[in-house]
Amino acid sequence: MPLADEGDVDTDESSILVLNAGSSSLKFALFAAAMPVQARLRGEVSGLGSVPHLTAHDATGALVADHGWPTDKTAFHEVLAAVLDLVDAAPGHGRLCAVGHRIVQGGADHMAPERLTPPVLAALDALVPLDPIHMPHNLAPVHAFARARPDVPQFACFDTAFHRTMPLVARNFALPRAITAAGVRRYGFHGLSYEYIAGQLALTCPALAKGRVIVAHLGAGASLCGLRGGISIATTFGISVLDGLVMGTRCGSLDPGVIFTLARMGHSLPDIEAMLYDRSGLLGVSGISGDVRVLLASADRHAREAIDLFVHRLVTEIGATAAALGGLDGIVFTGGIGEHAAIIRAEACAALGWLGVSLDPISNAEAGATMISRADSRVEVRVIATDEEAMIAHHVLALRESRKGDAAGLG
Repeated sequence: MPLADEGDVDTDESSILVLNAGSSSLKFALFAAAMPVQARLRGEVSGLGSVPHLTAHDATGALVADHGWPTDKTAFHEVLAAVLDLVDAAPGHGRLCAVGHRIVQGGADHMAPERLTPPVLAALDALVPLDPIHMPHNLAPVHAFARARPDVPQFACFDTAFHRTMPLVARNFALPRAITAAGVRRYGFHGLSYEYIAGQLALTCPALAKGRVIVAHLGAGASLCGLRGGISIATTFGISVLDGLVMGTRCGSLDPGVIFTLARMGHSLPDIEAMLYDRSGLLGVSGISGDVRVLLASADRHAREAIDLFVHRLVTEIGATAAALGGLDGIVFTGGIGEHAAIIRAEACAALGWLGVSLDPISNAEAGATMISRADSRVEVRVIATDEEAMIAHHVLALRESRKGDAAGLG
């Protein structure tokens, strides 16, 4: 991959592109290159690996693109080219000055956002064995964009970096020390989401932000983060995104002995891995769907069993996280389920009355409500929409303004 001189930090640049790549989708957003960051365009390509479909909306929410590709043979560079065409046509876009990427795993060495240079990329490639499910998908857009726009600097923002503040006792597994030294430990993920929420708390309710808060990021992937003074103290994800809460298709916390039992039953390691990531969770328990909306609308008793297990694990893990924090002052729900599934919030909070949680049912049922606890609740309960892409754009702009990205980079 060719190098590009980073003599390109100048004053006429106007936009930052954020690429948030998953295993089957690519979220993207275009931001004005000025603080506070504001989105000019947002979109998503779904169905990567099958039949891709692109949708995008402008800053007003108006639909500006809605089209798909007719075949599952569509190459990623074709998808990226369509995204870049949209970016180039966006009103007020000007010149693209940087692109920021969400990288799930930063390992032990990548503790803050940084410029993507060939040595950094090589180091990230070496981390693929720590997360073979996500890292190849995270890094593919880096290579593709470098080929498409070799003159534009790229930056990495790590989901694990926010959890670098967790104490040693919260990071270590009870494994032989040599294994821990080799990097097998709790890293935690959803860090960009938690960092954004911590920032929003500091802006909107600074008194609560200084206290003990559990953020519940509930979506197809789900986790908790215990914040003390806005700092990560504990999280439910471990070395992978399988740990902790029940998720759409992932199992959450599991007795490790289950894996040995499955192996003795004749399941191969690849089949077990695929089962735990893709065929378990809400989908596995219900046999219907991994989508909470579908399950809540279903009269099937297995759908209800899946929801009950989801809430049970959520409540159990909130209790454990509160213990790690030494008490609890607030709960914040975010993510697709956390922001929109009022019944899930209600059922979880009803089971947390012993912690001092008292939900206001009227506020909880109101779309767009942010404070949903009663005035006399000992624990504040809030709903805050997360924005990982805005957090990435913020970091990229801050890095460029501090001129930390002046070294040679990827092109």
